[in-house]
Amino acid sequence: MKVLVAPDKFKGSLSAAEVASAVAAGLADARPAVVVETLPVADGGDGTVDAAVAAGFRRVRVPARGPTGEPVTASYAVRGDTAVVELAEASGLHRLPGPPAPLTATSAGTGDVVAAALAAGSGRIVLGVGGSACTDGGAGLLTALGARLLDSAGRELPPGGAALSRLAALDLSGLSGLSGADFELASDVDNPLHGPRGAAHVYGPQKGASRDDVETLDAALRHWASFAGAEVAERPGAGAAGGVGFAAMAVLGARMRPGIELLLDLLGFDAALADASLVVTGEGSLDEQTLSGKAPAGVARAAAAKGIPCVAVSGRCELSSVDLAAAGFSAAYALTDLEPDPARCLAEAAPLLRRLARRAALAHL
Repeated sequence: MKVLVAPDKFKGSLSAAEVASAVAAGLADARPAVVVETLPVADGGDGTVDAAVAAGFRRVRVPARGPTGEPVTASYAVRGDTAVVELAEASGLHRLPGPPAPLTATSAGTGDVVAAALAAGSGRIVLGVGGSACTDGGAGLLTALGARLLDSAGRELPPGGAALSRLAALDLSGLSGLSGADFELASDVDNPLHGPRGAAHVYGPQKGASRDDVETLDAALRHWASFAGAEVAERPGAGAAGGVGFAAMAVLGARMRPGIELLLDLLGFDAALADASLVVTGEGSLDEQTLSGKAPAGVARAAAAKGIPCVAVSGRCELSSVDLAAAGFSAAYALTDLEPDPARCLAEAAPLLRRLARRAALAHL
């Protein structure tokens, strides 16, 4: 009997690989004869590069600019001519050296990483978006690849979304190294670039934007779209990562696919699923967001398509049994079932998860 363990991270406590390791140990404790295969997964957000590396990609570290321009070391993952670039590696909220900078934060660092991958010979770029610190419409991404954004005096605009309101000319003639490159956007965000459901209104406050900042950024993004591709601005996903989705689709010709669907293909999930009798997935919190394209729901859906039962492990579970069944989960187990103190669940996540996996094994194997 084979069990495939394919979890996402437990944010704030364990990486996806650490979750998979703890679950595998617990399954082996209860059922030593069971063959356990681990495949950490991600949905395009934080942890995407780590998941790719765990699946056999090679990690490449490169210098890049952080959201406010400070130098950082970011990673991408490569196998063959495919590079997996995670926006949060350079342009994520966790990269901010201080308070949020909603008007001036830039996606230029993500462009630095993409440029490095292209220069190293990658012909296919999978761009995972999530956890972005910026709302610059992807302008920084494009400038790092050679685009020039000019004001009415012919001067280059400073970084950040607010400056886009002064854009007078967009020069794409400097984009280099893109010939023949194939860009895929891994995202589950369906928001347009601007408007009430746009990047600024929906996600700006999470990045420190005040009510006035939101209006400033939304107007600037609308102006930006009039230069870079107004017809793409309304497309679902254009608002992903503060508008990086827009720039990727409008200028780089990126195709958008649901993040977990794209990542499961990339990580070889179907091959790993062969001959499995049970799948174990999970993430830190099973809640309403899980049902909206998060990794565990994608894993459960893929397992169900092959007629294989799937159980979930998590730090906490806020879904009803009806919701779980509708999403394809046979059962769900939470650390809070064993330890009601959330602080201890975070501090002792690995040993608690091992115990939880033993419980799941006894019930399902």
